[in-house]
Amino acid sequence: MAPRSRYTPDFREEAVQIALRSSKTVSEKARELELNPETLRGWVKKYQKRHEPAADAELMLSERARLKELERRIREVEIEKVFLEKCAAYFAKYPR
Repeated sequence: MAPRSRYTPDFREEAVQIALRSSKTVSEKARELELNPETLRGWVKKYQKRHEPAADAELMLSERARLKELERRIREVEIEKVFLEKCAAYFAKYPR
């Protein structure tokens, strides 16, 4: 008989959600949550197997990594755009 897990299913689910929403790696989030990185990685894989839509299953690992990187870059560019819009508004208000 396998030993009882010291982590509740609710804790596992929340740890997986935190890891998936974060821009950090699973290993970095595991350290922050004081978990073994392989433990969290296993939970994430099980979650993704149960919850990922079929379309994502068709993506290769390299494609998924590239997609994640592009989504991160889009977030950065959107932040830069907002900043530049504020700068343009300021300089339009106070011309030389």
